Amino acid sequence: MHTVWLLNLDSVPYADALDLQHRIVAARKNGARDDVLILLEHPPVFTLGRNANDSNILASPEFLRQHGIEIFHVERGGDVTYHGPQQLVGYPILDLNNFRRDVGWYVRALEELLIRALADFGIQGKRIEKLVGVWTGEEKIAQIGARIEQWITYHGFALNVDPPMEHFDLIVPCGISDKAVTSMARVLNRAIDMRDVRARVAARFADVFDVELKEITRAELEDRLKELQPA
Repeated sequence: MHTVWLLNLDSVPYADALDLQHRIVAARKNGARDDVLILLEHPPVFTLGRNANDSNILASPEFLRQHGIEIFHVERGGDVTYHGPQQLVGYPILDLNNFRRDVGWYVRALEELLIRALADFGIQGKRIEKLVGVWTGEEKIAQIGARIEQWITYHGFALNVDPPMEHFDLIVPCGISDKAVTSMARVLNRAIDMRDVRARVAARFADVFDVELKEITRAELEDRLKELQPA
């Protein structure tokens, strides 16, 4: 069975996580063979994809600075989204040559693993035609925004476990103005243990992608990256 390294991190500044992704992708392009799934949380941040409209951030730069919310323009698809505490973010860095060279299949696979993980907590997740992500009822509970270069994936998904929902009021989430956003805690009306969510998302990732996950520490991963620096 194909192996994917699982890197579980705590709260990581967005810039640090983005740099780590870029270095892993560069190593993959240079011949590294390791597929990696990173699971983490971020301090509050808004990210805008390639086709994002800056006007979908509704708060002023001054307000965002006062509340410690950063802004990043990134390479992924999609519009503006929010990352923050108690939101589980997943960055699969996979060579799709090991799976299927099919962008649509990859996005559907990310949606599927999230739908299955939500079902483990008694939440019925679903797709909505022509929209990307996972919904429960008419409210979005998980966002997806991927980037694929030379069939190597990065960026990924974000599952709203129990983030500060008022931060979503500062944007037009994913550029969709007529759909609300929710969280697992709101749907279930109780606290959710992030450790349980991490475990179920990892297990469902392994199921959907038909892989074996093996945990790796950041130090071990950094050592592997040093062995294969880009030319």
